[in-house]
Amino acid sequence: MSKLAAWSPHALAVLRIMTALLFMEHGLMKLFHFPAPQPGAPDPLPLLLLAAAIIEVVGGALIAMGLLTRFAAFICSGEIAIGYFLVHAPKSFWPALNQGDAAILFSFVFFYLIFAGPGAWSLDAHLRRSPSSAP
Repeated sequence: MSKLAAWSPHALAVLRIMTALLFMEHGLMKLFHFPAPQPGAPDPLPLLLLAAAIIEVVGGALIAMGLLTRFAAFICSGEIAIGYFLVHAPKSFWPALNQGDAAILFSFVFFYLIFAGPGAWSLDAHLRRSPSSAP
């Protein structure tokens, strides 16, 4: 069991990176129609969706790089939770029926990252290890 535990920071990093990249994709679809337009998103985006898309792209990039991870995860967790209650929850109580299960997972993974931190392979850890450049 201890051999598996030794890999825990790396598994956390893989979870962080993959979740962030998938989250970024939603913002890229809204902003740049990449890899395709977001299904059902109006064009041009209303201000609320524009703000959500910017949070998804910038916050997702920060989390993927492991930079300001806890702060970015806090913002992203809240953004997607609000999105769930505004867009998905009114359709049905059940996430499988309202198509909000991914939003719930994003929110809770980001919520976990607030407390767990970035794990291995993060700029946060690299910056903490770097010697200060004080004269």
